[in-house]
Amino acid sequence: MAKRITMNSNKDNKGFREAEREFIKHCRLKNLSENTLSYYEETLEVFIKYIDKNDIKLKEIDSIFVDDYLLYLKNSGIKSVSINTRLRGLRAFLYWCMKRGYMESFKIQLIKQEEVIKETYTDEELKLLLKKPNMKKCAFPEYRNWVMVNFLIATGVRLSTLVSIRIKDTDLENSFLKTVHNKNRKQQIIPISNALNKVLIEYLEYRNHESDEDYLFCNQYGEKLTTNACRIAVSRFGQKRGIAHCGVHKFRHTFAKNWILAGGDVFRLQKILGHSSMDIVRKYVNIYGKDLQKDFDRFNVLDRLSDNKDYIKMR
Repeated sequence: MAKRITMNSNKDNKGFREAEREFIKHCRLKNLSENTLSYYEETLEVFIKYIDKNDIKLKEIDSIFVDDYLLYLKNSGIKSVSINTRLRGLRAFLYWCMKRGYMESFKIQLIKQEEVIKETYTDEELKLLLKKPNMKKCAFPEYRNWVMVNFLIATGVRLSTLVSIRIKDTDLENSFLKTVHNKNRKQQIIPISNALNKVLIEYLEYRNHESDEDYLFCNQYGEKLTTNACRIAVSRFGQKRGIAHCGVHKFRHTFAKNWILAGGDVFRLQKILGHSSMDIVRKYVNIYGKDLQKDFDRFNVLDRLSDNKDYIKMR
């Protein structure tokens, strides 16, 4: 009797490394940022080490194995927030593998995590940071750092956006910034306040650029600042002014908090911060809920309009 010929699909034997290379190639074709690609690569590298330790193939991965991996991360002392950060990247890859038929389909859910209050700058710290340096005595880097701090406070942009802004991206006449250097790679319009507008007009006079293609924030030789150099510059600028922990991302949280407390529209906040969904903005509102209670009675319409100051006691 003749032996029946069976079709052997390469999908059934797809190796993890091979699938990872295909996934990264797919992400590059989608024009995802280098930061996002690095995030995926770092996330998958940790997962690969766990796979090698357990000697399992890609097609054998299921919900139980993912749960075991999450428990392994938790037992390693990693916080829930960080675990979910890794899980988002891993989930994107595994869902892609499922669509390609490299493994069976199943749902992957984030683990529950406590909402941690994001650290922000106090008004006193902001006043210290916004004190203008002596223009007759300071060098360009110190002045540039002061301008960057003004920019971060007024816009809440990400570090990757800050260092990628070119002079041509700013329209000071109409008070807005146009950029495509944010996380989701979409063009974004960011309003520029009157105070920041004045700061930037003066800064560009000192910046003395040769072309509108030049980067807005540069080193003392006119070259683009790296994200690490910018991070260090802002940190040292804050330390000199008595602020021990002065981080770039902390300005983003400060911007969001003050926008919410001032009664700003959350939909506009989403657009300004460049979030693709309302999820993060909702978290900001929940996190700063206690701050929203401040002066609540003074602003509440019922308390403002009520003439009845005496309460009737029930017998």
